[in-house]
Amino acid sequence: MLRTSGLTKEFGGLTAVSDVDFALDDGELCSLIGPNGAGKTTFFNLLTGVLTPTRGTIEVRDGGDWRDVTDATPYETASLGLHRSYQITNVFPTSTVLENVRVAAQAASDDSFKLWRNAGAFEEHIEEAYAILDRVGLADEAETPAESLSHGAKRQLEVAVALAGDPDVLLLDEPNAGVSSESVGEIIDLIEDVATDHAVLLVEHNMDIVMNVSDRVVVLNQGAVIAEGDPAEVRNDPTVQEAYLGGYEAGSLDRDRETPTEETGADPEEGAA
Repeated sequence: MLRTSGLTKEFGGLTAVSDVDFALDDGELCSLIGPNGAGKTTFFNLLTGVLTPTRGTIEVRDGGDWRDVTDATPYETASLGLHRSYQITNVFPTSTVLENVRVAAQAASDDSFKLWRNAGAFEEHIEEAYAILDRVGLADEAETPAESLSHGAKRQLEVAVALAGDPDVLLLDEPNAGVSSESVGEIIDLIEDVATDHAVLLVEHNMDIVMNVSDRVVVLNQGAVIAEGDPAEVRNDPTVQEAYLGGYEAGSLDRDRETPTEETGADPEEGAA
């Protein structure tokens, strides 16, 4: 569904992403982990057209063919079925929950530039928005202003917006960041649910979540891939232990009451890297 070859991004003398070969398969949930500044968010920004690579290529599957999107804009990548959520909540705060998703659904359709029509005329997008809100557990909040939601519900709304337009690939940038312990289970369930019919690339610092939900884990350090494999392989890799996991031991993942008992202690990654 998505692949890169030799993907590199340099900012002056700093190489934020270095010669990354990566592939995400249909139906796969792959987690991208690494220490702060490893290049995870920069990698997301390259994939979605926010940044232009210094060199290398990015391709997405378009039907039965691969299409080069190395120099594509965010709108172009989204139109090809590559959608993302953001590390920092990024919704229209004064619009209702329904309107946030409805606008995203319209933007992903042929009606994206029909701005002179009354929003109520776009019944198909309203129906799609209600269906998505039901899926992410926000149907009862449809008429609530987004700014009034709890932080955890705002993260759910971010995923709902990313689902609008039925993308093939979802890039989820720390969907659990800042979520209260009471809401962690809902976010995990949501990640697993969307992975049943989408390819998902997940950035997440909570290693118990990563180890429990991932089909595959890719580890970045100083912009380069240092390991990849199934969760058990990555967890036991000495290079990964030294670069990131340290003394990590698996904790118990109680989805109903609290966060995992053991975490890496890493802070959320800074925006540019």
